[in-house]
Amino acid sequence: MRVISFYKKWGIYLFLLVEVIIFTLLTDNFFSWNNIMNIIRQSAMLGIVVVGVSFVMICGGCDLSVGGQMAVNGIVAALLMIRLGLHPFAAALISIALGVIMGAVNGVLVVKLKIQPLVVTLGTMTILQAIAYIVTGGKPIYGLPESFGMLGQGYIGPIPVPVILFVIIALIASFVLNKTYFGRYIYATGGNEETARLAGVNVKLLQVAVYAICGFVTAISSLIMLSRVNSAQAGAGATYAFDCMTAAVLGGVSFSGGEGKVSGAVIGVIIIAVLGNALVLMNVNEYYQNVFKGILLIFAVALDNLQIKNKKPASE
Repeated sequence: MRVISFYKKWGIYLFLLVEVIIFTLLTDNFFSWNNIMNIIRQSAMLGIVVVGVSFVMICGGCDLSVGGQMAVNGIVAALLMIRLGLHPFAAALISIALGVIMGAVNGVLVVKLKIQPLVVTLGTMTILQAIAYIVTGGKPIYGLPESFGMLGQGYIGPIPVPVILFVIIALIASFVLNKTYFGRYIYATGGNEETARLAGVNVKLLQVAVYAICGFVTAISSLIMLSRVNSAQAGAGATYAFDCMTAAVLGGVSFSGGEGKVSGAVIGVIIIAVLGNALVLMNVNEYYQNVFKGILLIFAVALDNLQIKNKKPASE
């Protein structure tokens, strides 16, 4: 179907353009410089996680545990700095290492137990969120070192540090997926796991690796969030699993695996950020915001399914 093919190529860009025009007309301050920078800054934290989620989804998996990982990583980093007095850099390294481990554990569970990734990561998400609330008692952890604020609140020139990190991570991820054998193996595994295995790809190790990568970038995002809000909270990243999947699928990353680009996922992130920002400016209740996001997810998945069905006759 030409309409589906056109959307996959240009639709998200037109969608973003129309979204910006509509919200510019409906709100007074939407297109102001300060608000644009606020949208970009908000996009950075979610966008970094979406990069990792995209790796997993393109490889044929799914990771719902990113919100729980963000909460636990942030709490661990905060406790290391406040209770043990560790230098922020050392605490950050430990937190990132923990993120890689949590991601790898997801991958190992998926590979060894041969359970659907959706079920495995739903389980680990629930466990991690429970741990976060048990450790904190549901109360924020304050008292972070002042120097740590640079990561989430600082600027290099006129550009926020989180945005710079987001751009760097997105560019590296795009290069890996498009220009390396590792990236080709990810697409091949997501497209047809058995064919990739017969071609010599170590599918099991690759699957563990993409979950570890997702854990790595999620830990970086959790540190940015921790620095920005200047406290560790058990509910940090609570909506990230849903928002990440919505942004990725909206940007052309297929739920069935084997298809998608980082650039598309980034546009999906911006669409989600613009929607959330504009609805806040319009004083729309948070629950209604989730309704709009849910509609976007259903719309994107429906288009993805239509494209898959459209391809089947040609392959058969």
